[in-house]
This record gives sequence, structure tokens and C-alpha cells, in this order.
Amino acid sequence: MIRNDWLRCVGRWLRNRLPIGGRLSYAQEGEDLVLARLFEVEDGPGFFVDIGAHHPVRYSNTYYFYRRGWTGLNVDALPGTANLFRRMRPKDITVECGIGAKEGFLTYFAFNDPALNTFSAQEAEMINHPPYHVVNKVQLPVMTLAKLLDQQLPKGMAIDFMTVDTEGLDHDVIASNDWDRYRPKVVLVELLNTGIADLPSNPTARLLQGQRYQLYAKTCNTFFFLAQEAAHRWNGQLA
Repeated sequence: MIRNDWLRCVGRWLRNRLPIGGRLSYAQEGEDLVLARLFEVEDGPGFFVDIGAHHPVRYSNTYYFYRRGWTGLNVDALPGTANLFRRMRPKDITVECGIGAKEGFLTYFAFNDPALNTFSAQEAEMINHPPYHVVNKVQLPVMTLAKLLDQQLPKGMAIDFMTVDTEGLDHDVIASNDWDRYRPKVVLVELLNTGIADLPSNPTARLLQGQRYQLYAKTCNTFFFLAQEAAHRWNGQLA
């Protein structure tokens, strides 16, 4: 409770010092403000899914919305993460597990900065240089995204947006969904070392486009895809 009160005080202090019309972002690259441009958050709460949630506030694409009455499903594999989310964001559903191409166990590489934690051995090898280094390796359970949503998504709940940031395993996460049953209006996915010109050959972008999603926006590493059946909601409104 003390921590939550402190965060609210800091938030009020920061808001009072923002320029008129400015908004405070909690995300790493301002993804939450791009989403806020799409969704009229003041019109009523929605529901999000955050795969690779990392932290309730730090680098969070969803905390902006949680503060405005939205709720969602947070998923992260780091042991102990669920307790932190349940303490700081009690209205959300939080699951402590990994998401992968199939059910089983994978080696989890934990870094001195938890934002870099990954199930990808290739990504871990690339990152494992000063000032970052692996502090622990452990076998952790993983399940498919479709199974997670089968088990955890509230019955009848539509997903307004889903954000996927799993440090190198993002394609496996996207590929493991059942896109006929679970279709967020907006999908955010981190595609490292990928530019807009690279999308035609990027397997994750091709998969999403094959599932009737179209590119809308990009930050440094995050791409925003809109479901074609939902895109008409914003046609002509984003000029």
C-alpha cells in the first residue's frame, strides 16, 4: 500500500509538470501513447493481453491503460513476477509462465537487467556482454498462447490489444495463437533489427499479414498491426 501511494504521488507530481496537452508514457518507446491515439480510453475501459510483461510499471505498454480503468492479462516467466503484479495491479490477471511454440520446458536466461531476460539462446548470446550478463539459467515451463488464452481469458472477453515482447521468441509466441478464436484489434510485436523495408521477408510480419492483420505504425523496435475487420474503426479518424 505504501508503494502504491508513493507511485500515485509521483504520478501526480509528474502530471503537474507536463506541458499543457502532454501525456506521460510508461513504455520504453512510447508505445502506450500510440495505442492511446487509437483507443479513446476515456470512453470506457477495455481489455489487453501483455506477453512478456516484465514489470507493472517499468517499460510497461499497459500501465497507462490500467491507470484509466482498463484491465488485462499479464504474462511473464520470471519467478516472483506474479507477486509483484498482484500487489501493484490487483485488478489484472497475472500468470507466471513462458509462452512458446509448444508445451514443454525451455532454458530461461536471466540477466542483471530483467528487461533482457529471454528463452532464446541466440538472443542471450548476443546480449551477454558488458554491461549486461547472465546471472542465472533455469528450466521453466512454457505453453502455447492459444492454451494460455483458453485457460485464462475471461469467458466472452474481447481483446482490444495484445503486446508481445519476449526478447527473441516473439515469432514462436505469435505462431502459437489460434487466430480464428483470439483476434485482438491491435497486435504489438517486437521485431528486433527489423526495418519497414524488411517486412516483406520477415516471417512474423508475414504470419500476421496472412492472418488478416495490416501494418499501422512502428516505434524503434515495436510494430503495430491492426486486424482488418477492426481497422474500419479508425479509417479517416487518424489524420
